[in-house]
Amino acid sequence: MPELPEVETTRRGVAPALVGKRVVAAHVYDRRLRWPVPAGLERALEGRTLAGVDRRSKYLLFRFAGALATDTLLVHLGMTGSLRVYKRAPARKPHDHVDIVFDGKLTLRYRDPRRFGTMLWIEGDAATHPLIAPLGAEPFSTAFDAGMLHRGTRGRRVAIKLALMDNKLVVGVGNIYANEALFRAGIRPTKAAGRLSRERLAALVDAVRSTLADAIAAGGSTLRDYVGSGGDPGAFQLGYAVYGREGAPCRTCGTRIKAIRQGQRSTYYCPRCQT
Repeated sequence: MPELPEVETTRRGVAPALVGKRVVAAHVYDRRLRWPVPAGLERALEGRTLAGVDRRSKYLLFRFAGALATDTLLVHLGMTGSLRVYKRAPARKPHDHVDIVFDGKLTLRYRDPRRFGTMLWIEGDAATHPLIAPLGAEPFSTAFDAGMLHRGTRGRRVAIKLALMDNKLVVGVGNIYANEALFRAGIRPTKAAGRLSRERLAALVDAVRSTLADAIAAGGSTLRDYVGSGGDPGAFQLGYAVYGREGAPCRTCGTRIKAIRQGQRSTYYCPRCQT
């Protein structure tokens, strides 16, 4: 599933080409996504100008200016969704579900083989939408710091990896990047979140940010289907320290990487470097 770096890479890919452009037409070929694409989406988009493209957690927020307010097209890529911008769109393929055509025949195309993605229209303030309102701190924001993590984990027995993946605490740190950040911080993923000191949590904050920043710079990770808005795969997976490397030697100390299950997800760690 695309995580924060892949979503941010997509945002950076589509925004420069489309912001400031007016929608000429919208075509929904298949409304059967995770939730049905709203029936009136085509009419809502036509004639609107794209004012900006933001990201909140793993959601993309396309802000469209109107006469009275700015409304938002919320997009989640699900497991296999992707957005690409075409100067001249090729013929549709079976899993191409939505085209938004802008001035100059620029086309934003949504493709999703498994149709687990989301495309919803939000009138008014998107921050109050039920999918957005409960979300926690963004990892690159000033709100995400050792103090916040310390307050949010006191008295909790939950493993630190699972706490890190709790979107009500901090958003966008999915399974891959939680594994990698914990390795960088030298913290074993099974440690009780409530027992970690402020100093160790400060190291974890830095590790989360550096891991996500490095992944964004590499275009994200491609394990199966993900491609960026230009059709290129990500490259961060080529340098994973622990994720998917069970039995391989640790790149730092040579100890074999171990794998366990936490919260029905795979966890990888070095038993020597992470304590």
